Amino acid sequence: MLINGEWLTDTPTFSVFNPATGEEIGHVADGTATDAMRAIDAASAALPAWVSETAYARSALLYRAHHLMLERQHELAELMTKEQGKPLKASMNEVKYAADFLLWFAEEAKRVYGETIPSARSDQRFLVQKQAVGVVAAVTPWNYPISMLTRKLGPALAAGCTVALKPAESTPLCAIAVFKILEEAGLPPGVANLVTASDPKPIGEVFCTHPAVRKLTFTGSTAVGKHLAQACAPQLKRVSMELGGHAPFIVYDDADPVHAAKGVSLVKFLNTGQACISPNRIFVQRRILDPFLETLQARVSGMQAGDGMDPANSIGPLINESAIEKVDRQVQDAINHGATLLAGGSRLTENGLDQGCFYGATLLTDVTPEMVIYREETFGPVAAVVPFDDEDDVIAMANDTDYGLAAYIYTQNLARALRTFEQLQFGIIGINDINPTSAAAPFGGMKESGLGREGAREGIEEYLETKLGGLSI
Repeated sequence: MLINGEWLTDTPTFSVFNPATGEEIGHVADGTATDAMRAIDAASAALPAWVSETAYARSALLYRAHHLMLERQHELAELMTKEQGKPLKASMNEVKYAADFLLWFAEEAKRVYGETIPSARSDQRFLVQKQAVGVVAAVTPWNYPISMLTRKLGPALAAGCTVALKPAESTPLCAIAVFKILEEAGLPPGVANLVTASDPKPIGEVFCTHPAVRKLTFTGSTAVGKHLAQACAPQLKRVSMELGGHAPFIVYDDADPVHAAKGVSLVKFLNTGQACISPNRIFVQRRILDPFLETLQARVSGMQAGDGMDPANSIGPLINESAIEKVDRQVQDAINHGATLLAGGSRLTENGLDQGCFYGATLLTDVTPEMVIYREETFGPVAAVVPFDDEDDVIAMANDTDYGLAAYIYTQNLARALRTFEQLQFGIIGINDINPTSAAAPFGGMKESGLGREGAREGIEEYLETKLGGLSI
């Protein structure tokens, strides 16, 4: 753990495992509620000096961190693949994406503008300033263990906030590597503090109840996000939440079914389906269903699972045994309720895969609303196809969920694309685009998929308060 500029090693530890092989790859400090309080106290003590730094000084630190992260891209990617499981190529892409947030917010730090407002009184002037909210508590997930750190640390540090951060218990080594980069870039003691722990609950309770914390930012499940938001409510802490998704992928009959199927295969099985923007319900207009399924089945059946360090493998492991059980429960429930299994559908144990958490790339069709997979986020390598006939019907089906994070539309009809875009109740929509994300673009959901936005100019606003000055002259 890094608290007030010191790496603490004389503590109890817990082990970190490679989900592809089951082997122990390291051990880290097992933090407690007391450690979380110390981290917040350190952040609180460091706040006055950090918020008083010029925006240019804070920007320069983030520029240095960006340079160091790119310099160590391969080293960080290898660590991520060993700790989280995704193929090395995907890890390389994530490190670049993570560095992009440091660069973007290095630039946004210098663009936190105020304004003057005219008054009805001739002897009065209004001035508006944007100032840091203060101490921020951050909780990050395991599925994107580096980019989700920089997506929070970048804007918080740029705005002048100080931070106490708890990474996911499955991927603390990636977090340690990021904090070492920040330290090398010149991070002052106490400005960003890292608390690793095998049990997240005591840390989360401190983050939500400590009076010095003025904002909580969390990425994870909707259930946990609701619990944390409720715990923050008594002190009216600001919260931003990037939570679960249940993305519809709509393929209209004027789209090229082969092109659409290739797009689905790329985004659905990205990170073994362990992404909050992963398509969960693939709606295909019936007229092109057969050629779509033919292409998708061929691509899914050809996906090779294994250790992400081997470039021949396109599917990595799931994060743990619980993830395997959840995915298989959804698949078996769908089959029992009449879905047709076209590929996969079981855990992989041959050729040494029994030591890891591997599930075969799976394709189901004839999926219907009474199936669990139609309602619950899967977070695994399962493509669930739902045939449809009518445009109005598919929009209603797509919106029939408590989630509202991401959605996708494939069509060559501009009017249809705009109609669907405007009617879908989701915060991020890809139109003939399977990667509608960037450090420069706002990321976040509607309904129970979250509060607030990360990235873009909106991202730094989440860490700023608006202060009004009324001057009588």
